[in-house]
Amino acid sequence: MYDALVITPVKDSLNTTIETIQSIKQSTGQFQYSIFNDFSSAETTNALKSLSQQHHFELINLEEITTTPSPNYRLVLQMAQKKALELSVPLIIVESDVEVEKNTLGKLVEQSRILPSCGMVASITRDAGGAINFPYLNFRNTKKEIVNTRHSLSFCCTLLTTELLKQYDFQTLSSEKHWYDVSISRKSIQLGLKNYLLVSHGVLHKPHSSRPWKQLKYTNPLKYYYQKLIKRLDRI
Repeated sequence: MYDALVITPVKDSLNTTIETIQSIKQSTGQFQYSIFNDFSSAETTNALKSLSQQHHFELINLEEITTTPSPNYRLVLQMAQKKALELSVPLIIVESDVEVEKNTLGKLVEQSRILPSCGMVASITRDAGGAINFPYLNFRNTKKEIVNTRHSLSFCCTLLTTELLKQYDFQTLSSEKHWYDVSISRKSIQLGLKNYLLVSHGVLHKPHSSRPWKQLKYTNPLKYYYQKLIKRLDRI
């Protein structure tokens, strides 16, 4: 019996992906782990094949399933929801620029079971120095260990409960978007569930490692907003 289904969507960024895999495989608890390879390069794909044999995770190459170009987060979520419901376990999303602690996944599962009306519960993100970083900068001054929040939870490291998965069919997710953390966070609250952020249990986050063009927001804002608004990248 698994405690949860854990997934990592991957688009290249091989070095951080390897660090993510290693941290997850060191986790305490029983987890089904699946990686969704979203049209990565041949080098990354071959490396993932070798890693799947070494670390015993399920590798799903989306190029074998769809012809839709990356990003295919909608398809990933739909497939993961179906698998989690079949296993009757919650779904934990860990992005490929995140490293978890040994007890992170277990804490998410534990809290999801005891927090009232839990729809989603996430670990706060921190940098290598331990400071809270993107996307949870607005929680830098909180004194609480667990926050019941109406702010959207990022999918950096987040658990979706079976209650949410049963009530919200991901087949209805908009095909006009690229990312769904905002819309799913809002839907959870609309359904009468509550979303929580674990401030006391953080994960290491290396922002935008899988989407390096987003670093332009800090180095070349004009080029960044051209990519985002004109080319319509990164739709949320």
